[in-house]
Amino acid sequence: MKDDIEWIDDEAGPVVRPYALTGGRTKASSTAFDLLSMAVATGSAIPSNSRLGSEHRRLLRLVRRARPVVEIASEAGLPLGVIKVLLGDLLDQGLILVRSPLPTAGVPPESLLREVIRGLRAL
Repeated sequence: MKDDIEWIDDEAGPVVRPYALTGGRTKASSTAFDLLSMAVATGSAIPSNSRLGSEHRRLLRLVRRARPVVEIASEAGLPLGVIKVLLGDLLDQGLILVRSPLPTAGVPPESLLREVIRGLRAL
């Protein structure tokens, strides 16, 4: 048996670590998170009886200013699903606020966007 076995899937990356970070959970406790939802720390003190891990604390540092969930995942280098679970923990403890993105004025109609995609594919 090899001692240098890594728990890594060549295509997916680390397998065990995300599972361990979330305690095996795969769903966030809140449905408030989508890719463009903005998360920001409330500035509240972390409760002394809190069971937050180092990744939770790292995320709190990342959201000192409002940032979209997708940017937080990129900066933390963690899968989006893991970020949503960890942010859900922070939200449950009142340590962050989450806001849905504001609808953008002047968004082009879907038909126009599809036509642009077709044109790009034709190139």
